[in-house]
Amino acid sequence: MAKTTHLPEHGPIAENGKEILLSLKNVDITFGKGDHAVRAVKNASFDIYKGETFSLVGESGSGKTTIGRAVIRVNPCAAGEIQYKGVKISGKIPHSLDREVIRNIQMVFQDPAASLNERATVDYIISEGLYNFHLFENEADRVKKVENMIEEVGLLPEHLTRYPHEFSGGQRQRIGLARAMVMEPELVVADEPISALDVSIRAQVLNLLKKFQKEKNLTYLFIAHDLSIVRFISDRIGVIYKGDIVEVAEAEELFDYPLHPYTRSLISAIPIPDPLLEKNKVLFTYDPSVHDYSQDKPELTCIGHDHWVFGNKKEIEEYTKTREEGVPLKSVSIRGVNFTEEEEAEAQAHVHTAAEDEFLKRPIHDNGNLFLGILSFLLPILGLPVAFLFRRANYIRNYKICKKGAVGGFICLGVIALIFLLLLIIAQV
Repeated sequence: MAKTTHLPEHGPIAENGKEILLSLKNVDITFGKGDHAVRAVKNASFDIYKGETFSLVGESGSGKTTIGRAVIRVNPCAAGEIQYKGVKISGKIPHSLDREVIRNIQMVFQDPAASLNERATVDYIISEGLYNFHLFENEADRVKKVENMIEEVGLLPEHLTRYPHEFSGGQRQRIGLARAMVMEPELVVADEPISALDVSIRAQVLNLLKKFQKEKNLTYLFIAHDLSIVRFISDRIGVIYKGDIVEVAEAEELFDYPLHPYTRSLISAIPIPDPLLEKNKVLFTYDPSVHDYSQDKPELTCIGHDHWVFGNKKEIEEYTKTREEGVPLKSVSIRGVNFTEEEEAEAQAHVHTAAEDEFLKRPIHDNGNLFLGILSFLLPILGLPVAFLFRRANYIRNYKICKKGAVGGFICLGVIALIFLLLLIIAQV
C-alpha cells in the first residue's frame, strides 16, 4: 500500500455529520525502556471535530502535555496511531507530509519565556515559519504579514526589534501566539497558555484565542487543569487521569452529569467566588481504590448523549442508569446549603481517618527553629529540660534542635572550664 504524501482537503465525516480533523486511536506513549519504562499515556482515544475547542483537563502529571506534544510529532507513540484528516501522522511519514503537518498544526507553549529564543528579535521569532515554508512573495510582503499579526495580538510594530526578555509574561505569550497564527494553521495545540499569566491578563489571551477561532475557523486542542475556565471556552471536554482518558462529553453535559468520580473531584475543587460558601464547601476526594478491575477490565464506553466514560461493565451499567434518569448530579456540597446528613457523616469519617495519619499528628509549629538551638546553646541548663518537654509533646524537630544546642553549650562550658583550670595550674607553678 502506497504511503500518503499529502493531506486531503477534508477529513472523514463522523456519524453526527461533523468533520473529524484529528483522531487518536488507542495511543500509548512510553518513556524509558525495560524495567524503567513509564507508560505516560494508556490507550487514549478521542476525536476532535473541525472548528471546535476540545479541552483536555487533568491534574499535573496526568499526560495532557504528553498527548499535545505527540500531536505535533515531538513525542513518539509506542502503540496506536494519530490521524489528521484521516491520514496517519504518527511514526515515520514521508518528508512532504511531515512539512504539511508542521504547517497545519501549531502549538502555543505553557512557558512563554522558555519557548522563545532569547537571542532572536521578535521579528525573526514570528518570521521563522514564514522563512522555512516560503510563505511570502517578497520582503515587503513578509514585513506586512508580521506587522499585521503583531498588531492583531495587541502589540505594536516597534516591538519587533526588541528581544523576549524585554517583555512581560503576558506580552511573551502574545508573541508565542503570533508565531503560531502567522502560519495560518488549521489546528492549534494550546498547552496551558494562560496558567503562567496574571488573572487580569488571562481573559485578554482567551479573548484573542476566541477571536482567531472565529475569524480563521481554527480548531483548538486546549490543555488545562482549571475547569472553571475550560467550561466557558470548550465545546467538548476530555478528562485524563494518570494516562487514562476517563470521561469525554460536551462541556455542559460533563458539568451536569460528571459520572466518573475523578471528574466529580475536579469539579468540586473549582473555587467559589463567595468566601463564606468556599469556607463551608466540602471537597470530594477521588479514591482510585473504589474500582475493582482485577477481573472485569475497564474501557472507554459511550453511554449515549455523546458521553464517554471509562469503566468496567458493572460501572458502565450504573453510569448509564444514572444518566438516563436525567437528573443533574450534585458536584459541589456546601454545609448549610445543600449538605445532607449522610454526606456529613461521610465527611466526619473522612476527617477521623485523616486525623489518624501520622503526618497530621505532628504539631504545626514543630519546625526546628534555629533560634531555639541558639538559646539552648547559651543556656544549656535550661535547654536540656526544655528539649525533653518538647519530646513528650511530640515536637520532635524542636526536641532535636534544643538537644543539639544544649549539648553544644555544655561542651563549650566544659572546654572553657578546662582552659581556666589549666591557666590556674600554670599560674601557681
